[in-house]
Amino acid sequence: MPRPAWTEYGEDMGKTILTIVGVVLAIWLLMTVIGAIISMLKFFFFIGFVAVIVVLAVTLVSKMARTR
Repeated sequence: MPRPAWTEYGEDMGKTILTIVGVVLAIWLLMTVIGAIISMLKFFFFIGFVAVIVVLAVTLVSKMARTR
């Protein structure tokens, strides 16, 4: 028994729609991962900056204490 024409059209459209949805989800996931990596790098940079400030402060205080 032959299949109606609308079922084949529906299968093609279903594949097309699922492909588009898959591409959109992949792009969304990629942007989310890139955002998380950039956020992590900014956080590590901030922690490193604070550590450098603390080391400089401790060094200056210790040098000032030695000169007295």
